[in-house]
Amino acid sequence: MKLTLRIWRQTTASDLGSYETYLLENVSSDLSLLEALDQLNEQLISSGRRPVSFEHDCREGICGSCGFLVNGQGHGPRTATSVCQLYLREFPDGAAITLAPWKAKAFPTIQDLMVDRSALDRIIAAGGYCSTGTGQAPDANAQPIGRQQALKAFDTATCIGCGACVASCRNASASLFVAAKLAHLGQLPQGQPERSTRARTMQIRMEEEGFGSCSSNLECEAVCPQEISADWISWMHREK
Repeated sequence: MKLTLRIWRQTTASDLGSYETYLLENVSSDLSLLEALDQLNEQLISSGRRPVSFEHDCREGICGSCGFLVNGQGHGPRTATSVCQLYLREFPDGAAITLAPWKAKAFPTIQDLMVDRSALDRIIAAGGYCSTGTGQAPDANAQPIGRQQALKAFDTATCIGCGACVASCRNASASLFVAAKLAHLGQLPQGQPERSTRARTMQIRMEEEGFGSCSSNLECEAVCPQEISADWISWMHREK
């Protein structure tokens, strides 16, 4: 198949940046979008030009490293899919695809499609640790936890911290990310000692990092590759 890739190129954070257009021909529809970018980069390097910078690691939709806007949509057109798991067969032959980095004040651009998402790490760090003593490894499971309680905790623990919720929100809010991080500990006995303190400090840090407030547009839920419910944001507000 043939693709036209319109990609945001920005050498440094201080540059204005602009879109550049590239043509890929005779590419397999079985390639992922990131593999198509790999192929493009091979062509650019062979011709002595700078390759496109984009972030990735596991390429299995687990680590949360990858992520950018595909035709203006976080992670692209396929729901519950991270960009590394988005395949070219989702697009028609001859498609024009626009790729842009996450756009948010708290996510400064590093280069091309890469942004600095360390603000999310600082929010997690602000939450501190669980003080529950676990002793040896087997003792960590000594306290029985109900099935429904465990499932609720796991539903939110699946957040991979990719930042799509922030980039897709008109206010650049990190509320879904913070709510998920708070809820997966807040549902378990081990997270109870610091529960209220953690809820306050993480939400305060979110504001300090420059993220906006939630106005319940639900775009965060729509683009989340793990399909985490925005209902947890309401839960988070009650915690504070």
